[in-house]
Amino acid sequence: MTIESSPSLFDIAPSLAMEGEDRTPLLPVRHPNQDLFICDVLDAIPKDDMASMEHPVFSLSTKPDTRMRRYEHNGNIIEIIPSGKGLATIHDKDILIYCISQLVAKMNHGEQPGRTLRLQAYDMLVATNRQTSGAGYRLLTDALTRLRGTTVRTNIQTGGIEETRIFGLIEEARITRKTFDGRMLDLEITLSEWVYRSVISKNVLTLHRDYFRLRKPFERRMYELARKHCGMKDEWKIGLELLQKKCGSNSPLRVFRSLVKKVCAHDTSHAHFPDYAITMADDIILFRNRLSLNTKADVIVPVRDAPYIDPETMHDAKTVAPGYDIYALHDEWVSWWHDMGKPELKSPAGAFIGFCKKRHERSPIR
Repeated sequence: MTIESSPSLFDIAPSLAMEGEDRTPLLPVRHPNQDLFICDVLDAIPKDDMASMEHPVFSLSTKPDTRMRRYEHNGNIIEIIPSGKGLATIHDKDILIYCISQLVAKMNHGEQPGRTLRLQAYDMLVATNRQTSGAGYRLLTDALTRLRGTTVRTNIQTGGIEETRIFGLIEEARITRKTFDGRMLDLEITLSEWVYRSVISKNVLTLHRDYFRLRKPFERRMYELARKHCGMKDEWKIGLELLQKKCGSNSPLRVFRSLVKKVCAHDTSHAHFPDYAITMADDIILFRNRLSLNTKADVIVPVRDAPYIDPETMHDAKTVAPGYDIYALHDEWVSWWHDMGKPELKSPAGAFIGFCKKRHERSPIR
């Protein structure tokens, strides 16, 4: 693999990269009391497309990254070409994750959404744990500009199709209304065909909500890779050099090793990393599913004469009904389905998620 990239988090001296290491590794929850009128929007479980989770599309740099990148792996070639504003960053990706989540929520309710979404900027900022100040809105505008300006040239497969394509991450973004003080209110975002195809093909995975609280871009990338490759399995191992390649780092291996060790040490002390516990030994990084450390794996044995619920939906159910025994809720849901006369369900997954969500709303455990 060949990489061309500008200085990033990986190129910072270890002493600077670890500045403020005594802080909790997670950002604070900026919106603990969410406004009631945006609850329906925030119920959409964060989703990410697997194609961009697998390949290092987004910059991890906190400074403008204006160099072209080229990656080659297992016959796949991807080139990331920035605009004058720089490459889209992994924090800019929050916008895509939010949009994908809205599409998946609509699909779970039996709708067939299009590529263009009409959104409220405030809802997006709250859902992704961002500031809602004037600065937060300006940063959102900059992020939309980088997403629109970043060009991808690739032969990656999505939705069972392989082709060489040249496209942006989003096709268009339009601010449809502003208030007197300059804050955007309503947005229209049109996703690229690549991202949209991934969603429609259900080539997406659920993200833990604490993903938006991870401070370091590097940690977000590590979580994406773990979610993609470990998923609901008990554990996943990866060598340090391959992890460096998948993260898109061209820093010296010793610097990269130091950063990984620090993340592992923080997780040992704080258990802050979402979904997975991380350790490293002999340049092998081990991700262990936190659920499997204490409970059985998320597999529902198909019940005769009952709608099938896949493991990914079980993971979603844990998100919307925190603290509940999801297996007990599943049994209750199946009993309810029988009592209702076993009606045909357009989306069994959406129906089960809705059942769990309502139970949590009536009697929240935490």
